[in-house]
Amino acid sequence: MSTATRTLLLITVSSPDIQRVRRSRVLNFQQITMPYLAAFAPPHWTVTHTDEMVSPVDFAKPVDLVAITFHTPSAPHAYVIADRFRQQGTPVVLGGPHVTLTPEEAQAHADVIFVGEAEIQWPQFLREFEEGRHRPRYCATEPPSLENAPMARKDLFHRRDHTNGVLFATRGCPYHCEFCTLAVMYQSHVRQRPVAAVAEEFASFPGKVIILWDDNIASDMDYAKTLFRALTPHRKWWSSQASIQVASDDEFLELAAKSGCKQLFVGLESISQASVNEVQKRFNHVSDYGRAIERIHSHGIAVQVGIVFGFDHDGPAIFEETLDFLESAGVQNATFNILTPFPGTRLYQRLEAEGRILTRDWSKYNGRADVVFQPRLMSPEQLLAGYQYANHRFYSWRSVCRRLARSPVGLYWTLPLNLAYGFAASRHRLKS
Repeated sequence: MSTATRTLLLITVSSPDIQRVRRSRVLNFQQITMPYLAAFAPPHWTVTHTDEMVSPVDFAKPVDLVAITFHTPSAPHAYVIADRFRQQGTPVVLGGPHVTLTPEEAQAHADVIFVGEAEIQWPQFLREFEEGRHRPRYCATEPPSLENAPMARKDLFHRRDHTNGVLFATRGCPYHCEFCTLAVMYQSHVRQRPVAAVAEEFASFPGKVIILWDDNIASDMDYAKTLFRALTPHRKWWSSQASIQVASDDEFLELAAKSGCKQLFVGLESISQASVNEVQKRFNHVSDYGRAIERIHSHGIAVQVGIVFGFDHDGPAIFEETLDFLESAGVQNATFNILTPFPGTRLYQRLEAEGRILTRDWSKYNGRADVVFQPRLMSPEQLLAGYQYANHRFYSWRSVCRRLARSPVGLYWTLPLNLAYGFAASRHRLKS
């Protein structure tokens, strides 16, 4: 007996507002969630993927089921999409970070929601959907193993993001930072895919530049070192995220560099020790930042730092002090963010209890264009202006020249990124 063909439309939502904000970031890497979940669909399901960073949603296309993933700032836009499909009679599934953080809100706009990670329940749901007996909510009761995680569907990657491939080796982070959604979504459980499977997928991309889309590639140092040894023969370049602790392990850095690591994104968060202590990131020792960056550089690896402005110990002087440090340290790239209390996090709960949440318009929870809470030592306007100053100064010609002149890392990797970010920052400044 043959199984009837079913059609599934996967949508990676990106609202028009967040698309405008993200253009200043230049590199918006391919999101892997939907191409990954597509790999779990049975063969008789025809799966398509719309990534709104690339193309608009086609509401006229007939499908049996629509599944949507989104982050908090795109939530209002995602609900509009979901409501329109449901009005047309098409069942809608919602999942992703914001749904996990605010399930009751999301349920009002969906036939089905997924809370938490979906690997275990997603195939089960598809079977139950076909049988007409699916539930309105599927909740992950335990962290799924990644032992048999499939390769994401490359034919559903649509972004031209200056890379040749994206994949993940691990998921989760062991830390409990107050502002971080990962601590809520993954409950600080870290899991790894088999090294051989990761290396096989890594090698399967025809190009040279690969992004390891991990929350913290150094969450298990022994695993990471084994992985790097497996990646080395494939002679590709790669970048990923890691905690600052990697700087204290020369073997990690040596193996990473040998395997093709050209850049690590490191979440410094702040150059104020009081601020990193405030958000439960005491393992970041600000006094060691300069030496740590120098050690990473010594292995030929560029450093892109993540900086957040708006902590309770941040006064108006924090912006200039931060830029002075980053320039003196020769940091190649930086991503600046405005502190944003995402719903469901401990930060949100604390600020809400203190009466400091200014709006619950999720479209403003973008971390770059709006301030959604009352800072303690400055006004919201000062925080936004300081954030803009940091972007404009860091990617000014003077700063680029000063930082890269001190950099031991090849300009072939770092200069194009700085020029692109600088151009985007200048264009944004002219429009604002």
